[in-house]
Amino acid sequence: MTLPHNIYIHVPFCISKCNYCAFFSHACAKPDWEKYTAGIIGEIDHWAEMLGKFDVPTVFFGGGTPSLLPTKYFAQIIEHLHSKFNIVNNAEITLESNPGTLDTARLDEFIKYGANRLSIGVQSFDDDELAFLGRRHNAYTARKLIDSALARQIRVSADFIYGLPGHNANKVENLCKQINNTGLSHCSMYELTIEPSTPFGKMNLTMPTNNEMADMYTAIQNTLNLPRYEVSNYANPDNECRHNQNIWDGDAYIGLGTAAAGRVFMNNVWYEQLGGGVKFEPITNDARAIEKVITGLRTMRGVLLAKDVKNVLNMEYAKEHNELVQINDERMRATDNGILVLDDLLVNLIR
Repeated sequence: MTLPHNIYIHVPFCISKCNYCAFFSHACAKPDWEKYTAGIIGEIDHWAEMLGKFDVPTVFFGGGTPSLLPTKYFAQIIEHLHSKFNIVNNAEITLESNPGTLDTARLDEFIKYGANRLSIGVQSFDDDELAFLGRRHNAYTARKLIDSALARQIRVSADFIYGLPGHNANKVENLCKQINNTGLSHCSMYELTIEPSTPFGKMNLTMPTNNEMADMYTAIQNTLNLPRYEVSNYANPDNECRHNQNIWDGDAYIGLGTAAAGRVFMNNVWYEQLGGGVKFEPITNDARAIEKVITGLRTMRGVLLAKDVKNVLNMEYAKEHNELVQINDERMRATDNGILVLDDLLVNLIR
């Protein structure tokens, strides 16, 4: 019997690259959407042959900018998924989007063809900051898309970036208060990370100190009305991103499209997988268990202490450091103090 597999579909095209972006994406004025869709459909057929008709709890269109995808091709992909797999009742189907790429007519079409969760790349409600980040939209356009999506009774999330040059706890508090006024039930708050390959990586930017970043992180916790359920994610109960939760908990998933990563479980063996047939290699149970620990301890509910996970953990260290980790209900979770030193904690916890 094949385990359920979540599905991630990578849409690599953007109108332009943002100054901080290190993801696999192409700035392309006229993508060959027909060729792209044919490639995704071919990968769906491949996994249907490999694994049979398995259950699919979640589908996540990430990018890039998936909201650029013409809706007729989105419909073709969704229809093909249904024909080859068992997309479970009430499956979560997420579409990542950027303001300015999605008018109300196209939003309605995406919803008509199956999208029931919209993730919006807002990043900031400050127009100067948006320009600095290389975003093509303004705050008004972002708020308008949030309002339109919420009015359609689908689940809506928005991404924001903090820790820009000049940011401090007061600025982050102000951002959180603005988010509180949107009516959002989910948001992601990402710390700006400077990657060498990006335009920001080639600038001599003066970034906030570690102590200032810690103050901003605490300010989010104290100001945002949404409870944290993962290091960078906040949601009201039952509004968490089910796709991400499944992945963090160690469930199986398949990546479709170039640069899409997966962890496939087949014939009692875990495989590391990359979309487009780039990679499909077995990984050990210990390696997979360590991944579960790393992702699980980023969540507030923690990592499930299954047998494979216990095999890679230093349980004595955990019991001796209850100020950093706690064990309850067959899960181990990092405390607030543990979250702040999570990288060091993982080094000591994993054998």
